[in-house]
Amino acid sequence: MRNRIQRPLVKGSRKLLYAWAFYDWANSVYSLVIASAIFPIYYQALFDAADTDMVTVFGGQIRSTPLISYVTASAFLVVAIISPILSGMADYVGNKKNYMKFFCYLGALSCIGLYWFDLATIYFSLACYFFALIGFWGSLVFYNSFLPDIAFSEQQDKISARGYSLGYIGSVFLLVFNLAMIMQPQFFGLGEGGTASFQAMKISFVMVGIWWIVFSQYSFYFLPKGNKTGKRVTKNVLFNGFKELQKVQHSLIESLQLKRYLTAFFVYSMAVQTVMLVATYFGEQEIAWGDSSEKTIGLIVSILIIQLVAVLGAELTAKASYKFGNIPTLIAINSIWLVICIVAFFIKQPIQFYITASFVGLVMGGIQSLSRSTYSKFLPETKDTTSYFSFYDVTEKIGIVIGMLIYGFIDQITGSMRNSILFLVVFFFIGIVLLLRVPKRVPTVFSDK
Repeated sequence: MRNRIQRPLVKGSRKLLYAWAFYDWANSVYSLVIASAIFPIYYQALFDAADTDMVTVFGGQIRSTPLISYVTASAFLVVAIISPILSGMADYVGNKKNYMKFFCYLGALSCIGLYWFDLATIYFSLACYFFALIGFWGSLVFYNSFLPDIAFSEQQDKISARGYSLGYIGSVFLLVFNLAMIMQPQFFGLGEGGTASFQAMKISFVMVGIWWIVFSQYSFYFLPKGNKTGKRVTKNVLFNGFKELQKVQHSLIESLQLKRYLTAFFVYSMAVQTVMLVATYFGEQEIAWGDSSEKTIGLIVSILIIQLVAVLGAELTAKASYKFGNIPTLIAINSIWLVICIVAFFIKQPIQFYITASFVGLVMGGIQSLSRSTYSKFLPETKDTTSYFSFYDVTEKIGIVIGMLIYGFIDQITGSMRNSILFLVVFFFIGIVLLLRVPKRVPTVFSDK
């Protein structure tokens, strides 16, 4: 019987677009369950159970929140360093899907490793957190670079938003199930009380890894291998990766529109990603919850609000960009972010936190999906899409490193995360000013009906 060979799908085809977007469904459980919801609660609960806010690590004592901020910044710094090298190599030999797979599996297996996260084994625990983050963001370098390969310019805003929407919906499904396990562990055979809830949280980390691996297979099956720009694979493939990046650098310098947009993105993305990474830690420490049970429920409910509203926000942003243009829409969204940060400095009650969370959700998905598709539209016609998107991702990661270091430093010296929120206002304001300087010549957007 003759083996059937899967033929590459045509660029712009519905199945290919959906297969690409579906990776958001697979990997977004990390950003929700690990980065935003359950792990931050579990992490702080470990310190509460030990009746301390300090831990001895790396030769000294440090508070819990600055520690996780610094580890997060370190992981992003590693991604920022290695992704340009890897993306250049991937474009040269034409196998970026394999690189995407590697980081996907690294991240998923590290999430499973978080099952053993404990203060008694702090170095192993932080290593699992470190590599889970690298796996997630490293895979996104290659995932994002597929966008101009699989979608035409007029399709990119909508399919980018659709990817984020799928991610929000899928991750909410898993989070709701995990929440049921945590709040009612006896129904799942885990026993009763705080110890059972702790066990449910640890199981949720394993479920994230399994979910990520299983659902990513659909995307890996249909996505193309990659665009090969090198003539052949040689021992100097690493050097050729750097050569690809040099070409991208020259192109960025020549394009005033692309250069100014990337500068603006660097500044406002620094603030956006910092907010997303520390929001749960902020709510855990700065909001006046009644007791630990109310705190756990309140924080997870807040995250669910953000995720559900973000689905609507991503779709509304795509429609707004079609009507008003990408840059004006990004300016409006950044203005809303600026106001949110000012308001967040003053909130103390749970109801205030819920309302703020709903507004965060409205602009969170929108600014991410539109930023990605806007950059994709500004790119010249090229096969070196991974190398171009590595600049985009490095810009984002370096911004996160700076944002998390500043946030952690202010938190450490003042003893309050609330004081750290003020510097984000400055970055959103500067981002708005820089977006106003982006040349108005934007590729025409068409309906993909």
